[in-house]
Amino acid sequence: MRQIFHVAALGTALTMAVAATVTWAWTGDADRTAPVAITSDSAPLVRDAEPALGRVVAARAAAPRARRCVTGYKLVPTCGILWGVAPGARTEDHGFEALADFERKTGRHQAIYHAYHHGTRQLFPTPQEMAIARQPGKKRVLLLNWKPESASWARIARGDRRTDAFLDRLAGHIHRNFREPFFFAIHHEAEDQVRERRGSGYTARDYAAMFRHVVNRLRAHGAGNLVTVLVHMAYVPHTTKSWFSDMYPGDDVVDWIGFDTYSYSDPGYGHGDFAELLNRRSAMKPRWPGFYNWVRAHHPRKPLMVAEWGVWFSRRNPGHMAAFYREVGRQIGHFPAIKAMVHFETPANQKGQDSSVDSTPAALREYRRLGKLPVFQVTLR
Repeated sequence: MRQIFHVAALGTALTMAVAATVTWAWTGDADRTAPVAITSDSAPLVRDAEPALGRVVAARAAAPRARRCVTGYKLVPTCGILWGVAPGARTEDHGFEALADFERKTGRHQAIYHAYHHGTRQLFPTPQEMAIARQPGKKRVLLLNWKPESASWARIARGDRRTDAFLDRLAGHIHRNFREPFFFAIHHEAEDQVRERRGSGYTARDYAAMFRHVVNRLRAHGAGNLVTVLVHMAYVPHTTKSWFSDMYPGDDVVDWIGFDTYSYSDPGYGHGDFAELLNRRSAMKPRWPGFYNWVRAHHPRKPLMVAEWGVWFSRRNPGHMAAFYREVGRQIGHFPAIKAMVHFETPANQKGQDSSVDSTPAALREYRRLGKLPVFQVTLR
């Protein structure tokens, strides 16, 4: 019996190997095989896979899987990684049309649609966002990002009247109109606005208290379908501050941990492969293990979302974007905590940088290939 199984598995492996490299066929569930090392401060540090391990993963990847990947509790996939986009970001065209255009040019359906809201005037999900989530034959999960602007974090945490009134209306709107689970991020990249001085209203602990208040208020008023995401900026000068851990609101109000990070095409800061993107470090702070490693050490049970990512195109180094997408496919299997990746698609950010996946024909070709990997095929339930 063992001989029959060995021959069958070998034949399958040889067939699949012709069409794909080891990680281009990876489909998830690699927690037990991801290579790790331990640094002096006990934070797990992902290192490159040894060739022998690569052959083991290749054999496993070549074998057919008996089950499909689907979304489970709190939208965490049973295997694989949710694939999504914030289309037309920082443009006026960031809705249905931008999403349709992105799906057309990349050749696949996006499981997550990312949109941004702020202030206390507009209720969400909007009619268009609900239509995007419920499009016949193209079901999607919403990732809605809200930035409160009516009061300081400290005032909101204490129960700011204007903010609470909005949260109560928002909870009612969600309860009446949108019962599907959706990702909800509160003031993403907040560390950029931390003012760690007494009475500022914007300390790290103020942020954590504000986050808790918002989530608890919404849940108490009927919005029980929120899947909360704490989205960090993952910028080393911030993540290495003494107050960084104080921003965490608590396991009971944080379902996922997310972070925003980009690759730079020109040599210098942020230039490297996918592993560098996830664990960006600084020679000035050698004990910082990188954001992915930090999350694994401090919050090992939380699923991780790359809530914004992309490659900033450069005419001086146009080949980097395509090469980077190839590296994502080769390395993604070494980061099993990642359960969702959401591309930030913009022709120009605040610095004029372009993350369009079709910046070059080669880049678009590699991004299309990346999105077709088995690991990114998750069925929404």
